[in-house]
Amino acid sequence: MTHAPQIRIPATYMRGGTSKGVFFRMDDLPERARVPGPARDALLMRVIGSPDPYGKHTDGMGGATSSTSKCVIISKSSVPDHDVDYLYGQVAIDTAFVDWSGNCGNLSSAVGPFVIANGLIDPARVPRDGHCTVRIWQANIGKTIVAHVPVVDGEVQETGDFELDGVTFPAAEIQLEFLDPSDDGEGGGAMFPTGHLVDDLDVPGVGTFKATLINAGIPTIFLNASDLGYTGTELQPAINDDPNALAKLERIRAHGAVRMGLIDHIDQAATRQHTPKVAFVAPAQDYTASSGKRIAARDIDLHVRALSMGKLHHAMMGTAAVAIGTAASIPGTLVNLAAGGGEREAVRFGHPSGTLRVGAQARLVDGQWTVTKAIMSRSARVLMEGAVRVPADSF
Repeated sequence: MTHAPQIRIPATYMRGGTSKGVFFRMDDLPERARVPGPARDALLMRVIGSPDPYGKHTDGMGGATSSTSKCVIISKSSVPDHDVDYLYGQVAIDTAFVDWSGNCGNLSSAVGPFVIANGLIDPARVPRDGHCTVRIWQANIGKTIVAHVPVVDGEVQETGDFELDGVTFPAAEIQLEFLDPSDDGEGGGAMFPTGHLVDDLDVPGVGTFKATLINAGIPTIFLNASDLGYTGTELQPAINDDPNALAKLERIRAHGAVRMGLIDHIDQAATRQHTPKVAFVAPAQDYTASSGKRIAARDIDLHVRALSMGKLHHAMMGTAAVAIGTAASIPGTLVNLAAGGGEREAVRFGHPSGTLRVGAQARLVDGQWTVTKAIMSRSARVLMEGAVRVPADSF
């Protein structure tokens, strides 16, 4: 019996924010994987090691969590006034599925460094020392991200003293601007697809919940922690080790997706795992983060816990942070009320790994809320570069 050999595909393994992923240049992919479709999905699943019924990703580059089962494809931009197109695929762990429905805010921080290091930006734009501004077209959702990447001696600065809760070691700070982050392509073309800041979300068999349904950064369903029987200070085991809680939250997510106009029927939620996100909020209180660090209520504005791909996230997704910052800036949303109400342009929230600050500029125009941009800082680092190998007959 003959077997197909493995092929080599140039790739870079990068950490971006609190996530990790395999980065590719579009032109380096096998030709049949340069276009959307089954071949591309099969290739990325084989790279990551999915689907894996053991849930370990032993035979791939994935880390068997939603934060570490990601792929990114970068190409010269097809959109004027942008440097690159950034395409993100969230690879499911135990099912044969790649979700292209949203962005990864954490890995967004690694795009600028990748672009500079791989010569995908005009060298004249890269200063000898200072910051290089990279304009990124987020192709999944059709939005602009501006990355401000530190440069020393003409090369990306990766080391530094910027600390990000959820990341073990400090690194160089990268500031990201998410321009016009409301997801106006879905849910009826509005930041609040139902037209309300707070809805009564009826979930048959579970209950009726106050909810803020928002399209900003990523479609997100915000709930009150207390309505779910939580304090808002929960760490991963409290949720992820409770199958009943996960099933309940997934049912809420499915009904919220229908209410937001993202799917037509709750059964379709299974094929749209990446979006929408579901998160719950609570007023600030003292708690102990997963690292053992004690966080005082006075150091945060509120608590937020969010689920990604069916599990409580170990920190906070970058796109969800944009949704948090946006909702917090709009008086009357559940996020804003949990933070104490009133007008604000930035919040610091507690998450399982610590705290994060995010800013947003929202305003009311002709009766509709709009957000011009959201800003936050992350960090990124190359972990390995070279090539991945996959069996030639796997895609």
